[in-house]
Amino acid sequence: MAVKKKEKFPLIKIKLKKSLIGRTEKQRKIVFGLGLRKLNSEVIREKRPEILGMIKKIDFMLEVVEVKK
Repeated sequence: MAVKKKEKFPLIKIKLKKSLIGRTEKQRKIVFGLGLRKLNSEVIREKRPEILGMIKKIDFMLEVVEVKK
């Protein structure tokens, strides 16, 4: 069996800019799924399709910047 090479994705920095107060349960779960916990917390993730879909759902609450290596 052949081994697949792992595809490299560019990195993005995601920052939570708006509070979770008054948000729906689905929006809260998306924020926690991205790894964000508090206001102004930041995480670095790969720019994968599943991450971009989560960002698209709550883009009004986030600040997204591409990280250069």
